[in-house]
Amino acid sequence: MGRLEQLDLSLKLSREEEADRLKAGWKRLEALRLALGGKLPGYGLGPPVLVLFEGWDASGKGGAIKRLAAPLDMRHVRVAQFAAPTPDEQRHHYLWRFWPRLPGWGGMSVFDRSWYGRVLVERVESFATPEQWQRAYGELVELERTLHAEGMVLIKLFMHLSEAEQLRRFEERRDNPLKSWKLTPDDWENRRKRPQYLEAVEEMLERTDHDAAPWHPVEAEDKKYARVKVVETVIECVEQGMRAQSIEPPALGY
Repeated sequence: MGRLEQLDLSLKLSREEEADRLKAGWKRLEALRLALGGKLPGYGLGPPVLVLFEGWDASGKGGAIKRLAAPLDMRHVRVAQFAAPTPDEQRHHYLWRFWPRLPGWGGMSVFDRSWYGRVLVERVESFATPEQWQRAYGELVELERTLHAEGMVLIKLFMHLSEAEQLRRFEERRDNPLKSWKLTPDDWENRRKRPQYLEAVEEMLERTDHDAAPWHPVEAEDKKYARVKVVETVIECVEQGMRAQSIEPPALGY
């Protein structure tokens, strides 16, 4: 059984539960960011934080990122989106375009898609040769180990939803004039190739999950549950990352 098959996609929250837990999470996240940014008494610049999102089309990455960044001063967090590389970017090593977006000490970045495109879309669509994407597993783990060794807190999230729920969201977007722009022919084509993508995702989760940067699959069948899990997972990982560097997170009263 694959790792995604083990997720309980029946998990859900009421609107009230979502609101209560997000409110508490936002307060805690804001305190952690201020501490990491050296803005609370007794704190200097803390370790850089990178939150990396992957997931199925229409799995709610955008909504989750919006809720994650909501309580934060935009001077304290940067959101970077990555689509297909430009012709100029294709002239460089595939990791080259990600380096300028990495956070420095005291900073936080959120990646909407990431270097894992190498072993997902580039693998399935044959944009990378088998030799290239097979080699990438080791390259990506080594990159993340290097970043971790320099102090980075790296949080990797994969948003998972069922094929049936994905279709429902696709059709909802298609039929809503205010959302139809989100749906492209590539989305339908990717859905047709879901078995190939599922194989690629499972191999990615297996081969790039490591102590320095484990994967956190998110049950995204219910958007409210997914948004709360994302915020609470980031809080937990940031606190663990601070303690690993002998930095005690601020008291819960903040």
